[in-house]
Amino acid sequence: MAQEKKVSTVADIGTVRIADDVVAMIAAFAALDVEGVASLPGDVTRQMISKGGMKKIGKSVRVDVTKEGVKAELSIIVDYGYNIPTTSSRVQKRVKNAIEEMTGLAVIDVDIHISGISIPD
Repeated sequence: MAQEKKVSTVADIGTVRIADDVVAMIAAFAALDVEGVASLPGDVTRQMISKGGMKKIGKSVRVDVTKEGVKAELSIIVDYGYNIPTTSSRVQKRVKNAIEEMTGLAVIDVDIHISGISIPD
């Protein structure tokens, strides 16, 4: 994931630069908010990300921010018993809304890869 920052102009008073890693973190938190998503690959949870787990989400979340908008690609682990297409659709909507609301950037694409199923003990 690139560390380069993207620029967006704000009301002729300056610029706002948003790092790709920040957009990736927003996407990860949004995905983990969806019922039926157990974690990201590598047992990445909200707690782990909050404690500075950016390196681990780099393997699960990729974003490409261009002038046209954001393309996001996420790998998730779904809880056993949840409908995969429905859960994936909810993740796509939640990620899109979170990125657009928090950054003001348009989201073009949210691709979901199911990396596994979490089976309860």
